[in-house]
Amino acid sequence: MSGIAIAPYRVEAYNTAHFSENKIHDDEVARRYGFSGGLVPGVDVYAYMTHAALARWGRAWLERGRAECRFLKPVYEGEIATVTAVESDGGLAIAVESRGEPCASGAAFMTEAPVVPKLADFGEAQPPATRPPADEQTLAPGRTLGIAPFRLTPEFAERHLRDVRETDPIYAREGLAHPGTILRLCNWVLAQNVVLGPWIHVGSNLQNFAAARVDDELTVRARVTGNYERKGHRFVEIDALAVANGSTVLARIAHTAIYRPRQVEAAA
Repeated sequence: MSGIAIAPYRVEAYNTAHFSENKIHDDEVARRYGFSGGLVPGVDVYAYMTHAALARWGRAWLERGRAECRFLKPVYEGEIATVTAVESDGGLAIAVESRGEPCASGAAFMTEAPVVPKLADFGEAQPPATRPPADEQTLAPGRTLGIAPFRLTPEFAERHLRDVRETDPIYAREGLAHPGTILRLCNWVLAQNVVLGPWIHVGSNLQNFAAARVDDELTVRARVTGNYERKGHRFVEIDALAVANGSTVLARIAHTAIYRPRQVEAAA
């Protein structure tokens, strides 16, 4: 590392999921779960965090960088989320604070020649015509998941940059997808395959292999790798490949979510 300083990055958080099927982002429902209001999606908090990686490594990080993120406490709409990054262990240690509290932690690294997974090692699947409820059977380890193909239109890409308050001009200038869009695909792969109640994205590990471009058709090949209980919550873990145009592997993502919070169990 060359000792490059990464300036703190401040974002006025915006809840992109007010009208989502996931009601953990709805103010009234979230308050019933003990939060102060609807949660800003974790994928958007991750989007804030990636600004530091871009500042450090530029476009190369989108094409072969690695990231980890864990969400500790909520970020709420209208509050300032401050992203800080310091050099650590050959990469960047990244933190997000809001209200004077740690809300997310993570790291970013540059990998010079990552080994691209083979598409054939991941089965293809389409979302079911009728989604079953999320449970230990429908999200059993080994199950293969997918999403309906999604065309990344210029309108979607532009709106996403506004929503996550991205200030780096590289995305609009070069017609690139924001990494927050790629991580959001993993939320979709859950939501398009099972019916979920209020649920919470708790963390992800990602390895990038290529930068997605505006007008690419995006799909996901995923499999469930874990379904377990911890501290009263029911968790699901997936191993996913984000793919462009049916052939280009964009990223491999280990994605973890609480799909049945303990508050739901307590009310049952």
